[in-house]
Amino acid sequence: MHALSYVARSLGGSAVPCRQQLRFAGGAVASGIRPGDRLAGMRKMLAAGKFIRVVEVHSGFSAIVADRARAVRPDGTEATFDMVWSSSLTSSSIKGKPDIETVDTTERCQIVEDVLEVCDKPMIYDGDTGGEKEIFHFTVRRLERLGVSAIVIEDKRGLKQNSLFGTERAQQLEDIDVFCDKIRAGKKAQVTEEFMIFARLEALIAGLGEDEAMKRAHAYVRKGGADGIMIHSKEKDPSQIFSFIERYRKEEPNVPIVVVPTTYNSATEAELEKVGANICIYANQLIRASYLAMLDTANQILKAGRSKEVDGQILPTKEMITLIDDNSSSK
Repeated sequence: MHALSYVARSLGGSAVPCRQQLRFAGGAVASGIRPGDRLAGMRKMLAAGKFIRVVEVHSGFSAIVADRARAVRPDGTEATFDMVWSSSLTSSSIKGKPDIETVDTTERCQIVEDVLEVCDKPMIYDGDTGGEKEIFHFTVRRLERLGVSAIVIEDKRGLKQNSLFGTERAQQLEDIDVFCDKIRAGKKAQVTEEFMIFARLEALIAGLGEDEAMKRAHAYVRKGGADGIMIHSKEKDPSQIFSFIERYRKEEPNVPIVVVPTTYNSATEAELEKVGANICIYANQLIRASYLAMLDTANQILKAGRSKEVDGQILPTKEMITLIDDNSSSK
């Protein structure tokens, strides 16, 4: 694992956020976390050399799922998610709106608050383009106050087009100097050393190639002051991502790299870590799973004229009530 010396310079102690026990009337105890401790969690994990596994959440209920999810892998180790991702795509989807920044920051931050209220994991926020630098300043301040660990902003301009469309739709990249100014505005706005800004590279998505992605990556970190980068690709073959990371790592061994293996999902976490990635985000799988499950359930109810047939594939009502009660009172 690559040493993240520049991240570690101001950090120490545990590699996971500090939890606080809250005691309520009657003796009930709930796990809790202070915003500052949560905010610092991501840097602490990076400083400890941890490969960070992140999953998308879009509501308080999905955050409970992310918090409780765990599995034992073939080698006997238990896997859990280390952080949650507040996605622009899924925040738009739950409101039935297109992913073109139709959901404003106030609405997005309400979803963030819903998640943070029931989940102790640190959060990365999908900031789309970040808006104008003057607006980005206030977005950073707001997220910091909530205890969010990081924001990712993409180097595109104009009406947002989802990256998974690739060159099927016009992907207009922002001028490098303009984007660097925006990053600097965000870094100047933050009041803690722990908050992180990641620059999302869209050059591969736009079909401009690895050289352009490299040029932009260097500019955003060295000139703009970004804390890390996210490299994005819509290709199903992970070789494009592997090639970029291996090349970038030779020149920047310590800059955190985020990957989002939505299309190239044959790539394993072990493979991504081996080439030099630090953070892996499963960016939309939970909401995509929920659509198919809900549609199938609705169709079966319509077909049978009753709901008995779906009992075996849905959460019993009593368990659902208990799940939420348990999450609000004790863990």
